[in-house]
Parts: sequence; C-alpha cells; structure tokens
Amino acid sequence: MPSSSPTPPVVDPAAMLARARATFDIEAEAVLGLKARVGDSFVDAVRKILEVRGRVVVMGMGKSGHVGRKIAATLASTGTPAMFVHPAEASHGDLGMIKAVDLVLAISNSGEVEELTVILPVVKRQGVPLIAITGRADSTLARHADIVLDAGVAKEACPLNLAPTASTTAQMAMGDALAVALLDARGFGSEDFARSHPGGALGRKLLTHVSDLMRTGADVPRVAPGASFSELMREMSSKGLGATAVVDAEGRAIGIFTDGDLRRRVETGGDLRGLTAADVMHRGPRTLRADALGVEAAELMEQHRITSVLVVDAEGLLIGALSINDLMRAKVI
Repeated sequence: MPSSSPTPPVVDPAAMLARARATFDIEAEAVLGLKARVGDSFVDAVRKILEVRGRVVVMGMGKSGHVGRKIAATLASTGTPAMFVHPAEASHGDLGMIKAVDLVLAISNSGEVEELTVILPVVKRQGVPLIAITGRADSTLARHADIVLDAGVAKEACPLNLAPTASTTAQMAMGDALAVALLDARGFGSEDFARSHPGGALGRKLLTHVSDLMRTGADVPRVAPGASFSELMREMSSKGLGATAVVDAEGRAIGIFTDGDLRRRVETGGDLRGLTAADVMHRGPRTLRADALGVEAAELMEQHRITSVLVVDAEGLLIGALSINDLMRAKVI
C-alpha cells in the first residue's frame, strides 16, 4: 500500500510576513550595532593586514566558515591577497599552507569552536599574526588573538535564538568593512578591480581597447575621392561594415559614406551614377585612436547617433574601423 505524502504545514501569510520583517529588523540592528563598537582595534587590524607580505588566511567552521569563504573572496578581488583554509583540514595537513609571512583572520561567534581553537597555539608559535572576528571578547579565540574585532549580537533572528543568522550577518558586514577600508587605503581603483574581474562587464569596459576589436587591413572598406559611386557601393557591400572610408593619396581619412547616407540620397530621387566618393562623402569623419577604450567608442557612437567609427593613427592615417556590432559581440555594450 503506497505511503501517503505528508501534509504540508498551513501557511499564515500575515505571520510569515511578520517573521520576515522581524528578521530584517534584528539583522539591521545587529549591523548598525557594529558602528558603535568599531574603533582602534579596527584601525589596528587594517594596519596589520597592510603590513602583511603574504596572504590573509581566513578560517571558520560551519556557518562562519561560509562567511569566511566570502570574506576571503572579497579581499582577494579588492587588492588584498587572501585564501580560505578549513580549520578541520588544517589539523590534518593544510596548516602547512600557512606561512610566517601570512596573517590569520579567524571567525567564530562563540570563539570556542574546537576545530579552530586546537590549532591556535600552533599558529601563534609560527609567529603568524592573528585577528579574530568573534562575538565574545572573553573566548579562547579572543585570548589568543593579537587583535579582536567585536561582532557580537544581542540575539539571533532565529526564533529559537539558535541558528546563526544575525551573528553571521554581522560577521559578513565586518569582513566587508575590512575589505573596503583596505581597498581605500591601497588606492585600489576601478581599473585594478577590472583586472581582477576580466570576465565581468566592468572588466570588459575598462580593459577592452579599440585595437582589440577593430577591423584592420583589407577588412577596412576604403576608396579614393575620385572613385565612382558604383565602386564606392561595391566596397561598402563587400566589407560588411555599413560604411566606407574615403582616403586621400597618403591614406588619411578625409570622409565617410554610410548606409544612412545612401538611404537619404535615394530618398531625394536624384541620379547617383555620375557621382564620385568625394561628391557624397561626409567630410571630417568621427575618428578614434587605437588605444582608446571600447566603451569610449560606444559613447562616441551614441553621442553622434552613428553606427561605425574610423580608427586613425597620430598622423590621421586610416588603420582600422569599428562598428556597433563589433562592440556588441565583445559585450562592451
């Protein structure tokens, strides 16, 4: 006889919303409570980390371990070399990953987690500086630490006051505050951040140059000023840019003719067959240098409502071309 599935609990919408709002209140209070307690020890912690020649080794068990992994990742991505080492694994060989040039950032609300406290004497014998983020200033972890950051909370958001909720939120906020203070002290800028995130949108915007995207050589449509309208159209069609440059005898870009220009010419109803490139081109085309950022090309196109731009060198010689489709394929826009 098949077993019946358990009856799902009855959901009281009002009670659920009240519990959610109470959670937000409790966790917000926990974070705001850190403001009154952060002081000289926080400044000392920042200074100590700035002095480290190695890495910040973040450690924590359970939920504090999950927080620790995030803090290590945030530090590493904002200019402070960091890694996470699991305390239980440290007792079985991974302690060898910690060198005398490193610093340990240990996280525990109670400060009495056995897997962590058992390795503290070993860390101290190595001469490794120890910073603690804990909710108890009288704990074993706090007594071993060189610097203690108080992340204590009045209560957890859990109605049983058992599941780490407000305490882990406070730990996370303290870790973020450290990372941001260190970022600021190092003068870590948006370009530094982009180098740590080359695959992200910011990285593409700040690291991708016109030279990385532009068409070059025979892929750049170009004609002489005296080229016939038919020659101009063949060049523009064959290169697929939606435009062609008009260059003088030295190769300088002196004009451009685009799909939009063609449409406007056709709408006038005039005979185009007897015209030359010089007759129909736009003089003084919009140009960029190859070392400009791709995002600058996007801004230029948006500002002037154009879909392609010519790339020239210091002497104005045509060396490339770039379309809005090239920027979209590279996910610069």
